[in-house]
Amino acid sequence: MKKAVFFLGCVALAACTRKEPVRPDLHYVVGAPWQADGRWFYPREEFSWQGTGVAVRQTGRDGELTTDGEVRDSATMTGSHQSLQLPAVVTVINLENGREVTIRVNDRGPAMAGRMIGLSSRAADLLGMGKGPAQVRVVEDEAASRQLAETLPGGPTLQISSAPLERVTQTDLGGAQGTSVVGAENSAVAAGTPHGPTVLPDLPVTVRQGQPGPGMFWVETMDFTSRYAAMVQAARQGGVLRPAMTGSGQGTLWAVRYGPFVTIQEADAALKRALASGLTGSHLVVE
Repeated sequence: MKKAVFFLGCVALAACTRKEPVRPDLHYVVGAPWQADGRWFYPREEFSWQGTGVAVRQTGRDGELTTDGEVRDSATMTGSHQSLQLPAVVTVINLENGREVTIRVNDRGPAMAGRMIGLSSRAADLLGMGKGPAQVRVVEDEAASRQLAETLPGGPTLQISSAPLERVTQTDLGGAQGTSVVGAENSAVAAGTPHGPTVLPDLPVTVRQGQPGPGMFWVETMDFTSRYAAMVQAARQGGVLRPAMTGSGQGTLWAVRYGPFVTIQEADAALKRALASGLTGSHLVVE
């Protein structure tokens, strides 16, 4: 009898201490500047962003809230970015093996200088990543990202000049390049439920195979609006000058790069030296 009472008491205690599931609070957010690993990051709206850099597997536990108020799930096609508005839709290309996936960026990170984007376990696996970092190119889907900004609570009122979005049919090209789709087609538009908060449907799991194009690592400083100032910086530090086109209407910016470096370890060491010398906007690129 005592054992039965003790068992029932344990069951009741477990029921009382059971945590309530996290409720999503989906919203559009840009966010304030933040600092990690000796570098400041400045979030901004930029709907046609693209760049190269280093991807890593995302940290954090399933069930936690992401920066834009979604519930983290490592089995979905999601990720984190250090400066893009949230959420945003981007294509990630693994330059080392040519694989491509599309994810929704919904969190801030990675919190490490020299790492540009974090990927969920599902996205990293489909890209063929191991446990370590990978060279990637990231290209934002402007139409999808603007649509999210217009749809979600907290988003600005934006004018979309492009044609209305239509359903895209994907065709397997065969040969060395092709497309494979796993799962059902989903809309990127937020939808409310009769008895719950607004949520975003999971992106379809789509893997595309292209040609590999690995490059060398470079340390790139912040972009300069003045070509002369960039030339002075390059001459002072023994770097090279590169034009950096942006999609935000600012025209041509100028970047100074140092390198190249063959390994990520060499690049990380050079980046650490650049940050320590006061070049706080320094980051890694791949070319």
